[in-house]
Amino acid sequence: MTTTSSQDITQDKSYRTKTLLNVLLLFFALLLAGGIGWLLSSNRHIFMFASAKTGGTGERKILFYQSPMHPWIKSDKPGKCTICGMALAPIYEGDKAFDENSDFVKLSDTTVAIIGVETTPARIAPLKHLLYVSGAISDDETKHHIIPAQVNGRIEKLYVNQVGVDVTNGQDLAEIYSPELLTAQHRYIDNLNTYSEGNKENNNVITRSELLTNRETLLSLGMREADIKKLEKTKETNPIIIIRSFADGTVISQSAYEGQYIKVNDPIFEIGDFRSLWFIFDVYETSLALIKLNQQVTVSLPSLPDETFKASISFIDPTLRFTRTARVRVDLHNPQRRILNRQTAYGTVHIETEPRLIIPRSAVLYTTRKFPVAYVDLGEGAYQLRQIVIGKTGDKDVEIISGIKEGEKVVTQAALLIDSQSQLAHINDMPDMSDHENPENKSIHNEIEHNAKSQELNVQPVILSDKLVQIMLSATSALAADNLAEYQKQLPPLIEEINQTTEEIRKTLTPLAEKLVKGKDLKEARRPFEPFSNSFANIIKLQPVEKRQAKIFQCPMSPVLGTAKWIQNQNNEILNPFFGSEMLNCGVEVK
Repeated sequence: MTTTSSQDITQDKSYRTKTLLNVLLLFFALLLAGGIGWLLSSNRHIFMFASAKTGGTGERKILFYQSPMHPWIKSDKPGKCTICGMALAPIYEGDKAFDENSDFVKLSDTTVAIIGVETTPARIAPLKHLLYVSGAISDDETKHHIIPAQVNGRIEKLYVNQVGVDVTNGQDLAEIYSPELLTAQHRYIDNLNTYSEGNKENNNVITRSELLTNRETLLSLGMREADIKKLEKTKETNPIIIIRSFADGTVISQSAYEGQYIKVNDPIFEIGDFRSLWFIFDVYETSLALIKLNQQVTVSLPSLPDETFKASISFIDPTLRFTRTARVRVDLHNPQRRILNRQTAYGTVHIETEPRLIIPRSAVLYTTRKFPVAYVDLGEGAYQLRQIVIGKTGDKDVEIISGIKEGEKVVTQAALLIDSQSQLAHINDMPDMSDHENPENKSIHNEIEHNAKSQELNVQPVILSDKLVQIMLSATSALAADNLAEYQKQLPPLIEEINQTTEEIRKTLTPLAEKLVKGKDLKEARRPFEPFSNSFANIIKLQPVEKRQAKIFQCPMSPVLGTAKWIQNQNNEILNPFFGSEMLNCGVEVK
């Protein structure tokens, strides 16, 4: 039996104690290493940002954050654009910042729907234009006839004795008593008898040539072959010659009456064929370049107000008259003779060019800029301002020389509102102009002042009727006072008065006015009123300050547009119609 000494037991306890201590130390070391690793991993972006900001090795310094869609929105820390909500992009040291003169504007889906944005693609198509002319109906001169006297004599009888009577070819018109005709008939009969006797005796006193000359004389005096044969057979003379029509038509004028003495070639009747008429109108030389042969013309008549007649241009007079106009002719078929001769007529010339790049006229804005512009829809609520060069102008479209490509969608409805929102956003969202120590801010401030002065010089005043302005003031005041019933009362006369304004004002206000609703509550009524009010105030703003019919105020946080204007009476108290009593005094006066 082996016996363990006390020394061995002591050594064994010491060994186990050291082993346990080593295990515990290893466990705590592993735990500490894992914690440090997790801490470094979870906060890696903080260390990277600090490194980039301090210019650490391998990282670039972030100068600031900027909105790609609205470059004038900047921040020294990450965030979102206050206009479109897009994430701000970092601008690193050495990188070029987004151009602050951006021609983009971004609208929310709600704003696009409320202001009623509509777009149309640019397309290749003929440019159409209607030229309105006036003239008169005339009979066809190629079918115009004069019935003259063929012999000297006296009007014995008129078978047609009034103007406007229809006649046919060969119809008897008048009888003329002519002693000259009687003498010629006697001479012919005598020569005819002499010629016959001479043949029996073989002694031709009268030659055949002389007899034929006598016969031609009778024909020239108006006798027909049948009349001469009857004379040869009966040997009975008749001093009456019958004047007959030699064409179908209508008597336009009568120049002789019963008992009147006339001479050879004196006109008795004037006959025209009204089954074919001419519409003749004058065109000024400035418009002659648009007129071509075979262009279609729509003719309307006061006597037939519910009908139109279509025909083509058949002749353009190459010689200008002293009025610097050229006569243009259109041939009209009138088989039923419903169109009257010499009546007034109105024509619409349908002018159509060769196919070219065109956009609707409503897409073109003539603002305070020195050139026409249009907004192009880029999708997702983004719109780009384009400077354009236009060519010929049609009734509904304009030719585009440059600035827009085929297929690009241009804004045709609410373009003026988008332009207003763009200009407001560019001004109101600029950095604080009071920071004069910042050279960049001072430069922007000077540019805005320069643009404002340029706009003031180029603005064309638009004067609205006092009645329209007063109705608008009443409606605005009612919403500011939370008086829904009074606001509803003002809507019908407001819309009616807008319809009495000029075409340009109607184009701007009518689409927005049509969206105005009485609403079941103030919130529902105020939403469509806000864009309408903003547009209305922009029109008033075009007037010189001293001639404005009302004061203009602007809300910097309006519910729909974000920034919107309204007008109110000439007082200094702010009465916000977009919020009413909730934020009645929210706003600032616009000069």
